[in-house]
Amino acid sequence: MLKIYGIKNCDSVRKAIKYLKSHEIAYEFIDFRETPVEQNTIASWLKHTDIQTLFNTRGTTYRTLKLKELALSDEDKQLWLAKENMLIKRPVIEFDNKVIVGYNESHYLETIH
Repeated sequence: MLKIYGIKNCDSVRKAIKYLKSHEIAYEFIDFRETPVEQNTIASWLKHTDIQTLFNTRGTTYRTLKLKELALSDEDKQLWLAKENMLIKRPVIEFDNKVIVGYNESHYLETIH
């Protein structure tokens, strides 16, 4: 079954869920705030996408923690993602040994169907 990771009040996550429902695609929603994403899950995602795609540099958490000033390596970014899940770009959709990061309806049409 398709899994979608994110937070309930994120616009991109809501759009992705709406898309899945409108196309009658079964899914399991995992909320970062209720079920933290562990390092091994992040490592498995990184086999299918790169750290720059997964690491959200546009969010409030990134700015609040002033991570830009630290010039983080890719390894450091991966550690930060596990420590602070709000740095993960949302949503993350996991299915059929694939990972899609972010909301992109045309990409969903090509990949999920």
